[in-house]
Amino acid sequence: MTETIQSPANPTPIAGKKFSELRLHGISRAYGTHTALHPFDLTISGGEFIALLGPSGCGKTTALNSIAGLLPLTAGSIELDGKRIDTLPPEKRGFGMVFQNYALFPHLSVRRNVAFGLRMRKLPKAEVEQRVNTVLELVRLTEHAHKLPGQLSGGQQQRVAIARAIVLEPPLVLMDEPLSNLDAALRLDMRAEIRRIHQEYGLTTLYVTHDQEEALSLADRLVVLNLGRVAQIGTPAELYEHPCSAYVAAFMGYRNILSLTAEAVDGATATVVGDEVRLVGTLAGAEDGASGVAAGSRVQVAVRPEDFKLAGDGATAAFEAVAEVVEYHGREFQVDALTRSGNRVHVRTPERVAPGDQLTLTVDPKRALVFAEAGEAT
Repeated sequence: MTETIQSPANPTPIAGKKFSELRLHGISRAYGTHTALHPFDLTISGGEFIALLGPSGCGKTTALNSIAGLLPLTAGSIELDGKRIDTLPPEKRGFGMVFQNYALFPHLSVRRNVAFGLRMRKLPKAEVEQRVNTVLELVRLTEHAHKLPGQLSGGQQQRVAIARAIVLEPPLVLMDEPLSNLDAALRLDMRAEIRRIHQEYGLTTLYVTHDQEEALSLADRLVVLNLGRVAQIGTPAELYEHPCSAYVAAFMGYRNILSLTAEAVDGATATVVGDEVRLVGTLAGAEDGASGVAAGSRVQVAVRPEDFKLAGDGATAAFEAVAEVVEYHGREFQVDALTRSGNRVHVRTPERVAPGDQLTLTVDPKRALVFAEAGEAT
């Protein structure tokens, strides 16, 4: 069931510790001969929401833990408003952290969980009470303050974890896949909650996720990582509309990554072929004169499922596939189809399709991005 979350009538703003910028200079992390995070630079402005995006093992949690101080840097430095902080232990950096497993004290009430860090700092009782009341109102848990974590839903427990992090008024909140343990409907609710808290109370947030929809909906900017290297940094719109590689395109919803050959190149477009597939696509990076694609070179073509169209007989730049698995999604069908050579393509269409149907697929050249295959770019 979807959890109904009530808005507080008059939320009290949290002061927080504001900063102008957090600057990462060539930070990296290695374990012996294995480099988990290659050097990269990033400047985070106060109030920004930054998402680190990538699959397991790409280096995003390593980056987060290095910034938090849980892992020492192998190289590089971190500066907060010009002051170097990477030499400080985690508790001196003052960052808030939210983990995917909540990490709540099961024997303490919601109120005492949230107050724990403030009590450890030996703040006056009246100040502790005021700040705890403020964040409980912020995360909409005032009426649950007396309960133990085990009496709460997963979404409520995650909000307790968020409250515990932000009650300390940190300059930066670090979140490591905080929604991964929640069901799909609750993840949507909590996504909106996290963004609301970030916007209304002026937090600065660094958020780790493997979910591109989550990253697109939450972040002001995305950092896509691949095998410990930064693949691309940009706004959600920039990465969604102009991915710099097939790897980034795959994370931005281009489920079809076809390995083909460029038959001909004409300006910003290329005719690409492979087995029974023949398409015309747009060269990624052509506007900068840096596509790296020439006739005869191997390419990767990225196409979103919804951009494949079912064509009639005689359509040009089309290919055949047989529908194998068909899922009904209300207004459209999600189709997994196989070409004659066994290549799988994903299609989303409003037209009725049944397993075994022969499909003729085509795509607008503007909706098929052509990238030089790794090692082919010149």
